[in-house]
Amino acid sequence: MTFTYKRYLSVTKPGIIMGNAISVTGGFLLASRGDIDYWLLLVTLIGLSLVVASGCVINNCIDRDIDGKMQRTANRVTVTGELPLLTAMLHGAVLGIAGFGLLALYTNLTAVFFAVFGYVIYVGVYSLYMKRNSVYGTFVGSLSGAVPPVVGYCAASGQFDMAAAILLGMFSIWQMPHSYAIAIFRYNDYKAAGIPVLPVSQGIAKAKRHIVLHIALFALVVMLLPLNGYTGIGFLTVAFATSLWWLLMALRGYRPDINVEGWAKRVFGFSIVNITLLSIAMSLDYHTTVDSLFAVAL
Repeated sequence: MTFTYKRYLSVTKPGIIMGNAISVTGGFLLASRGDIDYWLLLVTLIGLSLVVASGCVINNCIDRDIDGKMQRTANRVTVTGELPLLTAMLHGAVLGIAGFGLLALYTNLTAVFFAVFGYVIYVGVYSLYMKRNSVYGTFVGSLSGAVPPVVGYCAASGQFDMAAAILLGMFSIWQMPHSYAIAIFRYNDYKAAGIPVLPVSQGIAKAKRHIVLHIALFALVVMLLPLNGYTGIGFLTVAFATSLWWLLMALRGYRPDINVEGWAKRVFGFSIVNITLLSIAMSLDYHTTVDSLFAVAL
């Protein structure tokens, strides 16, 4: 019984669900600005977590052939046959129906729209085609990865405004260096599976440049939250410190004696620390308006 439970759990990629839950909460609390509807937060978290779990299950079903060629994923239950394909598909469908059902019942059309948007992009566009056929698959996948905080924000606010747009851009850009770093230290896996990620299709040197450029762009977009009055000095301080450290870490990749694989793992690891700290900071620091922010600065 325990073994069966683990099979159904592992195929949902719990680590990804947890990471998305943090960003959903950050977006929700940013929009709530201290007036928190805890019931709505709970159902939004559960609903979107089920949607993400569904997407991960279906993705595993689609990727079972290429997963078998990669050392990191060769033991997934959809590859080994421990969870039959039809059973996994039904598992994913039930999770998706439950997740979308909760969001439709308790949130609003804007939040549901972005949940559907992210799901279709991830399962339909990215998993079925772009991942296998285009170097731009990472960019397309980043759009779906940026959806959770937007769903949280829209669930609480009922609208897609400038803050939601900034969150979409911020989390989408963050995905790029995060994903390129994975592709560098998992280079052999991606090459064996024939996945045309940037380091494999156009070289690690170009991937390094894109990592640095995207981190610099990410730092600029993050600053739009405090500059537009959605967060305050606390968030600004955290954003500046973490983004600068991440950028300096990325620039170390140009040292002639650098161990590229170890460097990529550090860039990847800090990307998770960075986005987690920013999600927490924007959850807590929502009081300062744009006028008072500039007043402090002056």
